[in-house]
Amino acid sequence: MDNPMVLLETPEGEILIELFPDKAPKTVENFLQYVDDEFYDGTLFHRVIRKFMVQGGGLTFSMEEKETRAPIENEATNGLKNLEGTVAMARAPEAHSAAAQFFINVADNPDLDHVDDTDDGFGYCVFGQVVDGMETALKISKTRTRDFQGYADVPTDPISIISARRFEL
Repeated sequence: MDNPMVLLETPEGEILIELFPDKAPKTVENFLQYVDDEFYDGTLFHRVIRKFMVQGGGLTFSMEEKETRAPIENEATNGLKNLEGTVAMARAPEAHSAAAQFFINVADNPDLDHVDDTDDGFGYCVFGQVVDGMETALKISKTRTRDFQGYADVPTDPISIISARRFEL
């Protein structure tokens, strides 16, 4: 079976992501449910850190957090590493707190990988890989940011996810 693909449309360009259901089945199922529900449409890349990652998928243009389903099990023990171009779930400090937000690594980030079963060491579950449009993610990562409404590293000019849809070759 071919891996599912998702196309993110942004004002900066498109990002095509291949998902890995064999490595992160619960995470991919969760992400695709949000895609199918059109949850990500109109959300922002609200946390952007040059040479680190771009995070989105949970906040509206008014910086309000969208209501999500219950958090999912963290599958960071799947052996996938947070390398440049991989896509992983964002989470709160608790290991199993990821819901809808995700990030694209724009650098190798070994500090985000699973090392142990504590909250600090559990890591962030990689569940996909950018297969086209990495230049778009890198462009987003280089945007100017500021602190805004209690959030750090918010793009000065909002960068939205216009749409996120399943993509078939």
